[in-house]
Amino acid sequence: MLPWLVALGPVALLAASLRPGPRVALVAGGLAFAAAVLAMLGLLAGGPVAHVFVDTGVAGIGLGIRLDAISAPMLLLVGFIGLIVLRFSGRYLDGDPGQGRYFAWACRTLAAVLALIVAGNLALFAVAWIATSLCLHQLLIFYPDRPRAVLAARKKFIVSRMGDACLVVALLLCLAQFGTLEFGAMRDAAAGQGGWMPGLFLALAALLKSAQFPVHGWLPEVMETPTPVSALLHAGIINAGGYLLLRMADVLVQSPVAMDLLILVGGATALFASAVMLTQTSIKVSLAWSTLAQMGFMILQCGLGAFSAAMLHILAHALYKAHGFLSAGSVVAEAARPMAQAAPPAASWRACGLAALGVVLGLAAGLSPAVILLGAMLLVGLGPFMTERRDLGFGAGVVLAWVVLQAAAAWALADALPRTAEIGVLGWLLAGLVLAGSAALVVLQSRLRRAPPGPRLRALHVHLSNGFYINAMADRLLAKGARS
Repeated sequence: MLPWLVALGPVALLAASLRPGPRVALVAGGLAFAAAVLAMLGLLAGGPVAHVFVDTGVAGIGLGIRLDAISAPMLLLVGFIGLIVLRFSGRYLDGDPGQGRYFAWACRTLAAVLALIVAGNLALFAVAWIATSLCLHQLLIFYPDRPRAVLAARKKFIVSRMGDACLVVALLLCLAQFGTLEFGAMRDAAAGQGGWMPGLFLALAALLKSAQFPVHGWLPEVMETPTPVSALLHAGIINAGGYLLLRMADVLVQSPVAMDLLILVGGATALFASAVMLTQTSIKVSLAWSTLAQMGFMILQCGLGAFSAAMLHILAHALYKAHGFLSAGSVVAEAARPMAQAAPPAASWRACGLAALGVVLGLAAGLSPAVILLGAMLLVGLGPFMTERRDLGFGAGVVLAWVVLQAAAAWALADALPRTAEIGVLGWLLAGLVLAGSAALVVLQSRLRRAPPGPRLRALHVHLSNGFYINAMADRLLAKGARS
């Protein structure tokens, strides 16, 4: 019975897309969410780490459904966000002539994402991965009369096809090396094996899917689409790259080159996008740059082997950011509040003290060095909020909650993800540079809040607000290619 409940979500949403309408789509979304809840309850009641159903075909290639500690929370996440977005979309697009077309493609997109999550083998995963991108493309060009929306969708289409190609190459390499594409069998076969090529192409596919630097330009520009689409991106679409890394973590850790690449690109994207986000005036664009930074941090976590922390990050960020986009209309009320002033110098010392507390508690809780380092990066970011001594109590609560959540995630995912990952000297050096960059970013944020900033800071503000013109160069290359 359980496999049919798992498959009910994609089937219901796909059926709804054939008869578009807000009520039909909402019923389908409700069935998908109910199926996700029942699947989670079934997994918790079943006891085993993983269940594989309908696993037919040759070399693990078939209609396999895999439900485990990785897929079940993601299934619940996408089902919940999808239901909320469909309900919000009914009011948002009320009276829009393209409402039926929107719901049809929204349901197909969600069906593809749900199929991606429960796929039991890399072949079915790749099919759903490509289908998700193609369906999302129709939502990105929902308003074809908006040139910026069409340009962003075109850039996204090109980057996605590059990511698809990398995933297909990784698929072929895995089949050649392991003789199967079934996730469980590949996990067992990868233990102790060398070979860095499959992991490298998996890493490249994930980086391209999650809009990492320097192919990030399309994400801030897709804000021309309806607001619910921006929220829908966080239902297993923009974070599908991270889900791929988690699902294939046992293969990924066999490739030190891939792990170092994830640390380098993820850390650079997190710092770059965070700096640009500080200068944005549009709420939706600012949220988009925040998503880029968060995805970069999540990729960095995977590169450091902190896979349970990355899983926790995906779940928390998706809920927070989907809510942020759907509530973007309240920005007028937020703008009426007085702007926060620059934090006093003592705030930096308080944040450093909280980071030290986090390190001590993390060591006591048995967290890995990579997770503790990542926590230090997060806690250093509390500096701008430590304006008063009484804020230390709140900060200490944040530290304690962070340690408890990380320990709980590590325990819950202990049998589903690699427990350790060997990080070389280069990887730790890159991680140290990211930590130093995080501290510098806190200082920059404080300086930018000073009134009035100096001429150098004003010039830096202009360059940052334009993303150092990387996206403009991509537009020129795309226009030149179109003319030729």
